[in-house]
Amino acid sequence: MEDISVITAVHHPLRRRMYDYLLLYGTSQVTTLAKALQSQVGSISHHLRMLERAGLVERVEDPQGDRRTSWWRVARRGLTWSAGDFADSPADALLAREAQRQSIRMQIERLQQWQRRHDDPAYAAYDASNTETTSWASPDELRDLSARLLKTLDDWRDSVDLEDGQERTPIFFFAHAFPTVP
Repeated sequence: MEDISVITAVHHPLRRRMYDYLLLYGTSQVTTLAKALQSQVGSISHHLRMLERAGLVERVEDPQGDRRTSWWRVARRGLTWSAGDFADSPADALLAREAQRQSIRMQIERLQQWQRRHDDPAYAAYDASNTETTSWASPDELRDLSARLLKTLDDWRDSVDLEDGQERTPIFFFAHAFPTVP
């Protein structure tokens, strides 16, 4: 179970973009993040400290040893949580549900952006996948499924050789599992 501070930290729209940028591009300088995300350096620095307090990013030494610059990297990859994890605290459950709503809005927005860009020649070789199924599960089995999916995604990501010369574009994968009726 994630701590509520982690969930609320990463579900701020700019912090989520920063976290995703660092996941994709690796260790980066504050000014690089600011330019890439079209934000002010001061704002980026503030939000990096918020992500650092939550244990999601960490400061690293400048590769050239220049102590005047600030470099950051992801401290951990992936999050798995449910609003139900916070049933013992109504305030935390409320925050978790709002973070869940924000996350779903962001996921749908990214999918819609993809659909608008589908005809872009840079993406012509890509076709979005749709993976879904219906089954039976207990609450513990659903948590187990979530953990297994995250492990599978981590294993797959680690198996990709980014130095093999193939051209790649960033991808976004999301999955939801929840009780349903036919």
